[in-house]
Amino acid sequence: MDRNAFVKSHALGNDYLIIDPQALSFPLTERTIRLICDRHRGVGSDGILTPVPPVKADFGLRIFNPDGSEAEKSGNGLRIFARYLYDHGLTRKTQFTVETAGGVVAIRLHLRGTAVDRITVEMGRATFHSERIPVTGPPREVIDEAVDVDGQSLAITAVSMGNPHCVVFVPDLHRVDLHHTAILHHDLNRAMLDAAQRGERRTHDPVLLRTQCQVLGRGAHRALGAVTHTGLPHCLLILSDLLARTNL
Repeated sequence: MDRNAFVKSHALGNDYLIIDPQALSFPLTERTIRLICDRHRGVGSDGILTPVPPVKADFGLRIFNPDGSEAEKSGNGLRIFARYLYDHGLTRKTQFTVETAGGVVAIRLHLRGTAVDRITVEMGRATFHSERIPVTGPPREVIDEAVDVDGQSLAITAVSMGNPHCVVFVPDLHRVDLHHTAILHHDLNRAMLDAAQRGERRTHDPVLLRTQCQVLGRGAHRALGAVTHTGLPHCLLILSDLLARTNL
């Protein structure tokens, strides 16, 4: 990359900047990340992707939220990074691995001719175990666990594929105040580092779930819709929904 250059790309409206810290004339700190990601005073984005030397994979990646905090993993971010690597000639492979703070991820590029048409990301194994997510309290699987949030009883499922998520099924998605973050800071979720998710389960439709997602460090998530078209939060939502349906 040229001095202070960046690449901006999006996946389903979830946009990231790819910036090589070695090519910057200034340090990439929490403050500069916030300024760069600011949509009014900076370039504007949902976060920053920075390539780093790998230890256990073909490539290394750090993912920063727009508030300067670091995320462990992002499905959309990984797809953007994979496309960047191929389009900029940094790899000619169609299958390779990327090391993130949330673990090593396998990626496959599906080409149409010589151009990237689709990208498949192996998000990893999900866990509901409290000590691996993490969630406070005794070791257990956190599935449909009752919590009190501002006098309202909610059943939550905690799950992680590298990023910790809190899934809540509600009868009416439109009545959920996505900007009310009491559940994010609930004692039960005190150990969670990154994300909390609100979703609506449609009992007549086992595949299509309408969701909204609130991410610490980012706010409301733009990539909404069918679970087959979205990233990490929706992979976890599907698993939580299957557990609730089958009473596993």
